Amino acid sequence: MSEQATNLVYHDRASLEERLLNLLATGWIFLLLLVLVAVFYALRPEQFGSAYNIQQLAINAAIFMVLAVGQTYVIITAGIDLSVGSVLVFASVVSAKVMLFLSGEPGTTFGTTEAGWGIVAVGVLTALAAGAAWGALNGALVAYARIPALIVTLGTMGMALGFAQIITGGVDVRAMPERMVTHIGSGELLGIPVLVLIATATVIVAGIMLHLTRFGLHVYAVGSNEEAGRRSGIRVHRRLVAVYTLCGMTAGLAAVMANARFGTTTIGGHVMANLTTISAVVLGGTSLFGGKGSVFGTVVGVFIPIILLNGFVILGIPPFWQTVAMGAVLIAAVWVDQLKRRLRKRS
Repeated sequence: MSEQATNLVYHDRASLEERLLNLLATGWIFLLLLVLVAVFYALRPEQFGSAYNIQQLAINAAIFMVLAVGQTYVIITAGIDLSVGSVLVFASVVSAKVMLFLSGEPGTTFGTTEAGWGIVAVGVLTALAAGAAWGALNGALVAYARIPALIVTLGTMGMALGFAQIITGGVDVRAMPERMVTHIGSGELLGIPVLVLIATATVIVAGIMLHLTRFGLHVYAVGSNEEAGRRSGIRVHRRLVAVYTLCGMTAGLAAVMANARFGTTTIGGHVMANLTTISAVVLGGTSLFGGKGSVFGTVVGVFIPIILLNGFVILGIPPFWQTVAMGAVLIAAVWVDQLKRRLRKRS
């Protein structure tokens, strides 16, 4: 066989391997999700398949979905944000304090307040602004000070949580506007929980921005090759600051959703939120090395741990096994991503 024919055969084989691996990488998590749903439904159809359980699954996923959307942008730029959980806590505390102050209620009030929608709107804007401020700080330190994102966000993770504890004295704010708790936290629109609608709208907007706009194209370019992006005219520093700011804003939005759902701030309730969102993003096919990922994949990745925990509880399996299962699935996801990278380099 001639050298040209040999090269052609090798190229065809490599192309086939790459297509198969691409199919595996993009479809196996979705297939795993379907398998989990089928198994839990087959074992406990009345409990797992009930309308109430399905609604609770969607509500439980809503807050993490909003957080994971912002994390998706950051990881596509080859960065990481460990501070999202702490930023959520800080934004929720600041927002709750502002609404409590404007409503004229004492700081020790328990339960709900009679604050109107104007005060609720101020609280929402406060949470978004607080989250965006921490995100902008992360982005500025990563882009301009050239400090690794892991170190920056590890530092701001402690700072945001520490400031939240200082503001509250370590005690949760347990007074939220009744309108917010009733109409947002527990409310429904056309039979769909408002929290789920907020998460769905966030996913749609983020997906359009990422996949159909120049900004999204620049995000992928920065993650694929920052230097090449800079030489092609992309203002890399500004894009990085914008991405981290966006991630902070999604944490602020998640803070509003958490306050509305629980009727209180949850200072100690989001310690693992950063790892949960990172796991969801990676499970959804976004590469830790940057330049590749999708919002739809993240949505699928978010539901993996939610359904695992729910199914284990229904079956009476200790929830600690969820951690074991999630660890194994996460390792498999990173392994597939590395296989794709090696095959791409070889081709």
